[in-house]
Amino acid sequence: MTSFNSATGLAEGSFGVGTYQPASGKNFPGLVLPDGGVADLSDRYVDTHAIFADWDAALDWMNDLAHKRDRPEQRFDELRPLQVVAHPNMMCAGSNYRQHVAEMMTHNKFNQDQRLPGESDESFFARNLAEVDRRAREGMPFFWTGLHSSLCGANDDIPLPLVGEHPDWELEFGAIIKSTGRYVPPEAAGDLIAAFVMVNDIGTVDEFRRIDVRWGHDWVSKHQPNFKPCGPFAVPKQFVDRSQVRIRLSVSGQVMQDWPISDMIFSPEQILAFASERIRLVPGDLLITGSPPGNGAMHGNRWLRPGDVIDSEITFLGRQRNRVHAEDAGNRKPTYGPFLTEWPDRA
Repeated sequence: MTSFNSATGLAEGSFGVGTYQPASGKNFPGLVLPDGGVADLSDRYVDTHAIFADWDAALDWMNDLAHKRDRPEQRFDELRPLQVVAHPNMMCAGSNYRQHVAEMMTHNKFNQDQRLPGESDESFFARNLAEVDRRAREGMPFFWTGLHSSLCGANDDIPLPLVGEHPDWELEFGAIIKSTGRYVPPEAAGDLIAAFVMVNDIGTVDEFRRIDVRWGHDWVSKHQPNFKPCGPFAVPKQFVDRSQVRIRLSVSGQVMQDWPISDMIFSPEQILAFASERIRLVPGDLLITGSPPGNGAMHGNRWLRPGDVIDSEITFLGRQRNRVHAEDAGNRKPTYGPFLTEWPDRA
């Protein structure tokens, strides 16, 4: 049975890698041990991007440091965790948990034209789940590219922007890449992964669809400032038993998400294989693998609001705590505002 240290949430015998801000002095890449000791790695690596670019050698060195503990340590609870990587290319998978996707297809407005006359939710859900399983067998992964300017630290505040009425949470299991590759098959794509990391993929979910462009969708509102709390550290993949991993998130004390990652439709390896056919993967790239069920729509349209506190945890990957407040925009107002979802009546 795996034992976890309450100081960090790390499994005993493992370690994490992240970026940390002390009360005074420079930010630094750090090695985090389960009991909360943090060793500064900046004498060898300027930042975590340099670590991931040199991952195999860096991992051997960090393993040695973790066993010897022969350099000065700071305390994890006295440091501010910053986003694990500062400027990654971001691959954000969507529609990747069986239960979540089938729920959305059953209850969301966009798919109601597929419901048979008089069909019950139970029957419609069963048909939708069968379609999800067909996608797993015959379809392919889906992701959109993200903006690293939306990343923030694991415990940073979340400002709710002026645009968007339904700010929602999506706690996700992520992976950080150590190498590149083209046309990599899924069975070899695990070799691209250095470590796993937690990311909350916050978005204003009323800001996805618009009528004024022909393709009808726009994902840019997923990347408002601080909409991607990342960390507090990445954990080398060999320390993470994915069969044990569970995603848990609560909002102001109410549990919203509690689900195993075994319900993924496509694994990280499958998504990376798909990505390698379409983009140039580079060390430090960040993949997030989609949200399990438990979003605001499934809790009576309970969206984030000022004063909320989000508490998040993923097994092996630590914890996050984020306070939610309204964005202070001064006297500024949006020029364009929310997307147009239907044309105004011109009669």
